Amino acid sequence: MNKIEIYTTSTCPYCHAAKSLLQQKKVAFNEINVTGDQAAREKMTIRANGGRTVPQIFINDEHIGGCDDLYALDHQNKLDKLLNPTR
Repeated sequence: MNKIEIYTTSTCPYCHAAKSLLQQKKVAFNEINVTGDQAAREKMTIRANGGRTVPQIFINDEHIGGCDDLYALDHQNKLDKLLNPTR
């Protein structure tokens, strides 16, 4: 099973859009809400190679990027293979 992590904030529309796409794909993910949590945001920034905006998305510890990157992978028909490599 894939390990999918998404760093979010409560009011971010891009976070909601990214989570919506993952839900449409029927994959489980771990949401890490960094709202008001400076330590979690710092960890996210380090993992995302300096990326401070949300969402930051990781699949099997590989940094995918943000919402636009996730949707781009979907439009390129590459997301399903990342989410379900055995298919």
